[in-house]
Amino acid sequence: MIHRVVFHNGRMLPIEEVRLSPGQAGLMSGWGLFTTMRIIEGIPFAFERHWKRLSRDAQKIHCPFPFLEETVRGQLNEVLRANHVREGCARIYAIYNQVGFWRSDEDMPVADLLICSSDLPPHREQVRLALREHGRHAASPLAGVKVTSWLNNVWNLYEAQQGGYDEVVLLNERGEVAECTAANIFCVREGRVLTPPLSSGCLEGVTRGVVLEIGAGAGVPVEERTLRPEDLYSADGVFISSTNRGVIAAGEINGHKIATAPIPMMQKLEQAFSAYVREYVESRTAASGKR
Repeated sequence: MIHRVVFHNGRMLPIEEVRLSPGQAGLMSGWGLFTTMRIIEGIPFAFERHWKRLSRDAQKIHCPFPFLEETVRGQLNEVLRANHVREGCARIYAIYNQVGFWRSDEDMPVADLLICSSDLPPHREQVRLALREHGRHAASPLAGVKVTSWLNNVWNLYEAQQGGYDEVVLLNERGEVAECTAANIFCVREGRVLTPPLSSGCLEGVTRGVVLEIGAGAGVPVEERTLRPEDLYSADGVFISSTNRGVIAAGEINGHKIATAPIPMMQKLEQAFSAYVREYVESRTAASGKR
């Protein structure tokens, strides 16, 4: 559940005073962007990576993005202070307003900026994953873009949870593994850690990117490779990664039990990722202290 104080278009407001309008065409049609980031010791982890993806995706979907990185970082920090967030998560939304026939003539900016925070969502240490065919359309020009038109994700997650699962593996139109609704997916096979390529239709997740970068330094070969469900079922181990959950092992996929015994490569990656996070938080804390 999101916290009480929200940043909206230059103002910090109690949530009940934030006004959104049916005349915001982007709001009603889902023409907008968002990103979710982990807050650790009051520091938004990997803010620069999230900002880079937001800026890139805004260009891709032609959403106005007249916002400055350091200004928005400061506004996010205001939200965290107002809501007393030391450990939790935050979201940044950019919503296209002045577009299409159904927009209103209200005095609104070309794009809304919304920033809110929340506690971390609960999760199990080993997740159960369902499977959904045609859950991703890799050929879509919007594949891999984190848009606010999020029904496909929340609908698939809802159905999976109704079946007692925690998440769902989404296959693309070619029957290849793409990702989960809110996480990237990895498996351990043949002495390597593998994850689907961006051509599968998956999101270029921030945690995914860090894992790909730090693998070699941790002595773990991590690479992109086209995967199918059978590759996951027969893997030595499977794990998912996301901003809010970090790296979590999967114990079951679509009724297939997955090995959950400690795997040295996964342990090395988890340790390397934790060290990366710690170094980032300490460097940002030191930088904040110098201002």
